[in-house]
Amino acid sequence: MANNSPWHHLYNTKRWYQLRWHQLQAEPLCRRCAAQGRTVEARIADHVVAHRGDETLFFAATNLQSLCKQCHDSAKQREEKTGVVVGCDVNGLPIDPNHHWNRQRRDR
Repeated sequence: MANNSPWHHLYNTKRWYQLRWHQLQAEPLCRRCAAQGRTVEARIADHVVAHRGDETLFFAATNLQSLCKQCHDSAKQREEKTGVVVGCDVNGLPIDPNHHWNRQRRDR
């Protein structure tokens, strides 16, 4: 979230604070860490699909996931720039659903 973005004001609304609180209550652990077999407290309600100021996407509860700060500030930012989800699950398989190993398993 860039402080100079034209939609930054949305993060200061009561509606966002309530939505964020409900997300973190419903999913208190970081979704990315959990996929890798780790238990880490989530602190950030992250938009799965970047909203870019679209208020419908911004306030859609189904467009939120709980992340720890480290995952949000590193892996998620890299994913948004490159389109690749970084990391492996507890079995050592890539968590990126578009990784060629996962596409092969899905197509079977």
